[in-house]
Amino acid sequence: MPSSPTGRTDRNLAWTAFNAVQFAFTLAWTAVMIVIALLVHAVLRDRHWPLRMASRWWAPGLLRGAGARLRVSGLEQVDWSRNHVFVANHQSTIDICALFRAIPVPLHFLLKQEMTRVPLVGWYAKAMGMVFIDRSNRRAALGFMRRSTELLRDGGSLCIFPEGTRSRSGAVAGFKGGAFQAAIDAGVEVVPVAIAGSGAVLYPEGFFRVRPGVIRVSFGTPLPTRTVDGPVDRQVLADEARAAVLAMLGRRADPA
Repeated sequence: MPSSPTGRTDRNLAWTAFNAVQFAFTLAWTAVMIVIALLVHAVLRDRHWPLRMASRWWAPGLLRGAGARLRVSGLEQVDWSRNHVFVANHQSTIDICALFRAIPVPLHFLLKQEMTRVPLVGWYAKAMGMVFIDRSNRRAALGFMRRSTELLRDGGSLCIFPEGTRSRSGAVAGFKGGAFQAAIDAGVEVVPVAIAGSGAVLYPEGFFRVRPGVIRVSFGTPLPTRTVDGPVDRQVLADEARAAVLAMLGRRADPA
């Protein structure tokens, strides 16, 4: 029997109230974790443990608060004693939590320049050596490339969303070749990562619309950035990485 309009309204109100509580928890938990991480960083003068706090405390707390169950596969395909560039499809803001939790090494992200203006989050990101990109400024974009390459040559691991933005429909847009240049310059392998279910847990549209669900993170076979003939073409590498992500998502390698 179809539910009545009154019943649907009551459920919507209940979800709205629940999501408001979740949003308050997200802000409070994030603020507490960042303050502690920054204090640890100030004392130790080292980024390792503040970054691991994001993986072991902050991300799991937010995933549990959202009612998200994380399922990870393919970890055995990656040599975790080496650093990599991880490239993932992007459905939701909660992807960052899922990746922090799934990847068992200290992780840096490529973030939009606007994030530097977000209180606490921006402070933490800058202190941890995250890489920022200003897409409106070509000279600044070249600086991002230099900083990314330096981070990789120093042994850091970097995570990039090469679609450039979140997908509102769940489709995987074309991967931009420029996102792969730092990996090529540093001679670091690229690991394709497929994320499924995150857009249904934290919707990309609307204000903090959360529903419990499963987020799956799958790791593919690392892709070399150099062959005996020299560096791999960055767009060829981008297309290979996208095809691997689509395969892990069980989708046909359709045109970008």
